[in-house]
Amino acid sequence: MASRSTQILEAAARVIARRGVRGLRVEELAEEAGVSTGLIYYHFKDRTGVLRSTLEFINDRAERYTTAQDPDAEPLSPREELDQVLLLELQDDPEVRENSTAWGELRASAVFDPVLREDLARATLVWVQEVAALLGQVQPLAPAATLAAAAERLTALLEGLSMRWLSGGLALDHARTLMAEAVEVELARLRQR
Repeated sequence: MASRSTQILEAAARVIARRGVRGLRVEELAEEAGVSTGLIYYHFKDRTGVLRSTLEFINDRAERYTTAQDPDAEPLSPREELDQVLLLELQDDPEVRENSTAWGELRASAVFDPVLREDLARATLVWVQEVAALLGQVQPLAPAATLAAAAERLTALLEGLSMRWLSGGLALDHARTLMAEAVEVELARLRQR
């Protein structure tokens, strides 16, 4: 059974995905989570604390579903790991849909919320650094700045493709194809350096 704080964060991700950040009301969150509003304030202090913790929660959940592997399977090559980390963000799974939608809502709200903007910037930087490290494992002689730029382009493209797919503007298979092609283009550029 999930801890109460995890139960609240799961509910927060659902509410944000459905109603957006501005639609997140502590009372509605309490109802969705099946807890009292007092318990939410106990665990997260205030609405900002809920938002910050939810951002961390959806990042952790994304890392879990993009890096999961059967313990009996052969280890992935660096290239396979890179593809997995990026392409598993584009899968028709309720948890992935919810996570990606909540991320997009948090990203949009950060335009108006400086605290959320800072938290999102940090989370994005960590994600870019992780992708840059994977690119560096595939192309170990590439300069760090070049790896970071490639990772920035790939993660930004992934966010855009995800939003287009989730909003019905792009078929999932096409989004995955575009992402895979972009990875190949970035790796080719890194090989030329």
